[in-house]
Amino acid sequence: MDRKRADITRSQPGRKARPRREAAGRAADSPVRVPAPGEGKRGEQGYLGYLLRQAHAAVRLKMERTLADLGVTSPQFAVLTMLNAYPGLSGADVARLTFLTPQTVGVIIRNLERDGAILMTPHPVHGRIQQWTLTARGATLLRACRERVIALEKRLAAGLDSEAETTIRRWLSNVATELQDDD
Repeated sequence: MDRKRADITRSQPGRKARPRREAAGRAADSPVRVPAPGEGKRGEQGYLGYLLRQAHAAVRLKMERTLADLGVTSPQFAVLTMLNAYPGLSGADVARLTFLTPQTVGVIIRNLERDGAILMTPHPVHGRIQQWTLTARGATLLRACRERVIALEKRLAAGLDSEAETTIRRWLSNVATELQDDD
């Protein structure tokens, strides 16, 4: 994608800002109405990337609220889920799988370890690599989280038949696969 020319995006030195003009049919002092999700560019007219981001933000906020009384955040849930699915991951592996920074994962891992939800074991060959696994306490916590998240996922899939849900899952998976950097 071509970058915008500097003369288009940067303000010109020495030029005074023009007074704000009235938008078509609207007084300059009337407030702008921000569209609700599903309206205008926040709806079917919007860019796919924006709509994905908007949906992610809505799901994450709902998940945060759903898990709050368990004392678990969305990122912690993601870490617990990945360690359950792939026991023995390193912190770096967990960061890659959960789309979190290594620093964030480090904090999450320390907190989960402190709470007895995960356990560190040294890698059998590379002693400096720390591998993480769920403890019984962590598995119990994850089950409680999963019950709530499954209810949220059912709400997300409401109105979809199994074929449509499979198509959406396949499309989302393909987006992630196709847009990966080829580095």
